Amino acid sequence: MLIRHSIKSMHAKSAGLLLAGLAAVGAFIASVMLGSTDIAWPSLWAALNHYDPSQVAHIILFTERLPRAVIAALVGASLAMAGVLMQTMTRNPLASPGILGLNAGAMFFVVVAVSLLPLHTPAHYVWAALLGAFVAAVLVVLLSRGRHGELSPLRVVLAGVAVTAMFVSFSQGLLVIDQQNFESVLYWLAGSVSGRELSLVVPLLPLFGGALLLSALLVRHANALLLGDEMVTGLGMQATTIKLLLGLVVIVLAGGAVALAGMIGFVGLIVPHMARGIFGIDHRWLLPASALLGACLLLLADVASRLLMPPQEIPVGVMTALIGTPFFIYLARRKMASQ
Repeated sequence: MLIRHSIKSMHAKSAGLLLAGLAAVGAFIASVMLGSTDIAWPSLWAALNHYDPSQVAHIILFTERLPRAVIAALVGASLAMAGVLMQTMTRNPLASPGILGLNAGAMFFVVVAVSLLPLHTPAHYVWAALLGAFVAAVLVVLLSRGRHGELSPLRVVLAGVAVTAMFVSFSQGLLVIDQQNFESVLYWLAGSVSGRELSLVVPLLPLFGGALLLSALLVRHANALLLGDEMVTGLGMQATTIKLLLGLVVIVLAGGAVALAGMIGFVGLIVPHMARGIFGIDHRWLLPASALLGACLLLLADVASRLLMPPQEIPVGVMTALIGTPFFIYLARRKMASQ
């Protein structure tokens, strides 16, 4: 996980963060302007200053493009930060939020909500998915605890794989039984930020804000975890406690992202390596850099999903999988070669 050629000076890192921020802003603007119906810059400026409900471009901007871009940026940033913390907690470069079974747990609870309960709207999916992510994480923690309560990185990985397999099997079984509701949840399972409303974000903002605050308070301990549990003890806290707190941050960030956008993979795997390669392993720089790069990646992936096969759209989860699968294979091969 250690990167040898990252930026060293604080001035260079500050400039790098500024460039990452500008790239995220550029990707946000591209997401707002590009699609099956392009919105020219004058129309965009006019809509932001004087909204006219009789103009088609203005309606598209405020009902579809802006909510979509905001949610894509939020989901990308959340998944990337969750990926950083997962790789730090497990000291495993292949770790990502999915290793806790969060995606699978969220998927199962959404399928249950659609199949067995009268819940059929994205607003309902949010809370069902978030609850599923929490349940999956609790199961992984319980299964991976040792005799003295310690959390072994290997046991966490194995427990995550087991919980993921269990929830995926249950979900597939329910969908086979209840094929009538299969199509209503299929697009969500593929991962998409299309058709979402900003009202879905509002109830999650306190959770996201609390997770960001907690991660900022634990940034020194996250750095210490890279050097071993003994270093965390030297800062006056138990390593298990720190891992549990960081795990709570991961649950909220990744679970909230899955609740908003569905099954979007690989962002939490790719972006931490990109950010670590540029900014190094110090979480004071790594977390904000990952947030900006994660937002930029998912925004650009969403733009590409609209432009590749117009007027049809590819789910953004498919786009991230196309990007992430070769990267995952490369990381796995490099890890095996180093052993």
